[in-house]
Amino acid sequence: MTDLSFIILSGWSFDEFCTCKTDYYLFFDSNYFDNTYTNMIPFEPKTFTLGEKLTDEQLWFFNKYGFLHFKHFISKDTVKQFLSEAHRIEKDWLEAGLTKMNGIPLKFGKNPDGASMIQRLCFLSQNSQILHEYLKDPRLKALTQLLGYDARIGENEKDGLVFNHYVNAENSKFTQMGWHTDSPRDLFLGQKILKMLNVGTHLDDCPKENGGLRVLPGTHNQSRFKLLFGKKQFIDHRPDPNEVGLDIEAGDLTVHDGDLWHRVEVCPFTGENSRRRVMYIPIVTGKYAPKDAGSKTPFYHRLAKVVQF
Repeated sequence: MTDLSFIILSGWSFDEFCTCKTDYYLFFDSNYFDNTYTNMIPFEPKTFTLGEKLTDEQLWFFNKYGFLHFKHFISKDTVKQFLSEAHRIEKDWLEAGLTKMNGIPLKFGKNPDGASMIQRLCFLSQNSQILHEYLKDPRLKALTQLLGYDARIGENEKDGLVFNHYVNAENSKFTQMGWHTDSPRDLFLGQKILKMLNVGTHLDDCPKENGGLRVLPGTHNQSRFKLLFGKKQFIDHRPDPNEVGLDIEAGDLTVHDGDLWHRVEVCPFTGENSRRRVMYIPIVTGKYAPKDAGSKTPFYHRLAKVVQF
């Protein structure tokens, strides 16, 4: 693993760094970063039910902590249907020998039985009418209230509807994900950091004892500097004493602010018992920026191959 942290432009002011293209870069020394967040706000866990309009309590909770956890958003039958669609697309892409979709690299690995698999797929809803219709659910649209009037579901933007397939096996390439924030990726597209959300549809049971999503409540309200450099982006996998794990059931929905620090903890089990599948769709703001077959690969995806996140 390369001892590499986040990238910052060399010789530019902080304001220029937040607005210009990433043509030059320098690497911070890893000793700069402290793993532990201090002065954290008190946190009281709570889950919700999502309707076609957010409640005042849900808005308050999100504004304070930076995420929401909705129980039983889709039925178990719908979970099975979505898994079937995702694995159908995976099979088609493996047979076709695809390595990218709309410029975004696919992430390949091996199942516990040794069979080839794609562990990160993108733009799934462009290849499934079922998943395309799912993104029209008015309850999902209700989440745009968290960002304001110009927010929209990014079906054709960023990486579209992503399918992450974690499994802790010998030849798996996707077992965990280090601490990171989502919104700074705008920098690599030559854009200012804009507000965004990531909405997760969870397709496997994952109690917090089995690893899975970890968040640092309230860190979405940090300074811009902390957003970028609060931890070593993607490289740092160490637990934080202030982190919160979520007890996830298949069919649950989570939403977190793109500025919130979060990670994915590796499952303590191996093989089939470690399997965790989740779909993510961004809710975005700013100028409409769709991707298509002619889109270039963003720099941060090329960087991912170097640092193996």
